[in-house]
Amino acid sequence: MQAVGEIEFRTHFVREPGALRQHPALVLNADYRPLSYYPLSLWPWQEAIKAVWLDRVEIVAEYDEVVRSPSTEIRIPSVVVLRDYIKPQKRVAFTRFNLFLRDEFSCQYCGAKGDLTFDHVVPRARGGVTSWENVVAACSKCNLRKGARSLRQSGLSLRKPPRQPGAEELRNMGRKFPPNHLHDSWLDFLYWDAELEA
Repeated sequence: MQAVGEIEFRTHFVREPGALRQHPALVLNADYRPLSYYPLSLWPWQEAIKAVWLDRVEIVAEYDEVVRSPSTEIRIPSVVVLRDYIKPQKRVAFTRFNLFLRDEFSCQYCGAKGDLTFDHVVPRARGGVTSWENVVAACSKCNLRKGARSLRQSGLSLRKPPRQPGAEELRNMGRKFPPNHLHDSWLDFLYWDAELEA
């Protein structure tokens, strides 16, 4: 039962920028931490109200706006917390998105952002494998410059050695890339465990 709930919670996050203006609810795990930082764990307001009625979540904060049915009026939830704790995944999937997140959406050769692809440090033509330890984010210009040559032959150098990130490390990396819209009621829950500046 919990595995089914986990799939449901993880696949219904709001990803479209336009939907962020339509009263999404920040979804917190039972420990009051977001299920995900990137993408931020947000549900459309309809999903949040449905989860409230099914007693799967508790409302922590609300918008001023209300929705009405013939017999009920409810303020739209802005922050909800799951009643049952969902254990975070330990394994980090090797995906293009997670690779770009690990590399902070910047070229690992020149630091440029945007127009990213990925590059095999040791080219596949030379026996390089597709793995966390051999693939990095690269801009098109650096990728073309390197081609199927080694780092030494291309004259490029890595900003940091590629490695497999831990799940918690990747979650924390996602905190550096908040969506364009953050409702005031979310802020305490997004950064409550961040290190304070002296």
